[in-house]
Amino acid sequence: MYENLLYETDNGVCRITLNRPQVYNALSRGLIKDITAAVEQAGADESVRVIVLTGAGDKAFCSGADLKDGMGGPTGQQGGGLSLGQSLREGYHPMILAIRNVEKPVIARVNGVAAGAGCSLALACDVIVAADEAYFSQIFINIGLMPDAGSTFFLPRLIGSLKAFELCSTGRRLYGPEAANMGLVSRSVPMVELNDATNAVVAQYAQAPTKAIGLMKKVLNQSLYSSLEHQLEQEAENQDVLGKSTDAMEGIGAFLMKRKANFSGQ
Repeated sequence: MYENLLYETDNGVCRITLNRPQVYNALSRGLIKDITAAVEQAGADESVRVIVLTGAGDKAFCSGADLKDGMGGPTGQQGGGLSLGQSLREGYHPMILAIRNVEKPVIARVNGVAAGAGCSLALACDVIVAADEAYFSQIFINIGLMPDAGSTFFLPRLIGSLKAFELCSTGRRLYGPEAANMGLVSRSVPMVELNDATNAVVAQYAQAPTKAIGLMKKVLNQSLYSSLEHQLEQEAENQDVLGKSTDAMEGIGAFLMKRKANFSGQ
């Protein structure tokens, strides 16, 4: 179905695997388009309750832009240099927004290097489970560029402005354990435990009230740049929607009957 990634669904779980291991899953124009389309497809599939994003092989989650592919988008010459804004707007921005806007949890299984825009790709996800051996790097500085694909938005909110500036301006490698201690990732485990740790998180969300998770994600997104008054109203509006959902009725009924809820995702 997709040229640059593997797309699988099973028991409510959609697994999207970046499949360019020969270049450490670098982001070509084709891969960027495939990721965007795959996330949107999973979002539209009512049988999907949770999305897992990972990289093929055991060395890389995503090494960033494929420089041999024109930075992952159309480029032109302007004043003797690269014009990169268009490639970001046409390729990277839709990909990152697809992940943030899909009303389902997106779990990043970081199995290796996550550098440059590959780091941004991981940070756009809702939960990040990383291998201890994996590392994150804002490697843009090494080629005279600044972080993009959302990193300047996500990093200060996750770890604060001082640490964000340090990572962006040095490009140093941040391995799994330090990333977890800093709050950059949800959890870091030895590589041999990565599958089990990821599957445990996935299993939790595959049985969760998906509609509630989706609206929760939408409102939390807005909380990053809105007022308290706006958030209170967003909570009220979306809670009203959830109060009429099948899962809310099931959850309340199960609570009153002192039994485990059986959520359907509706």
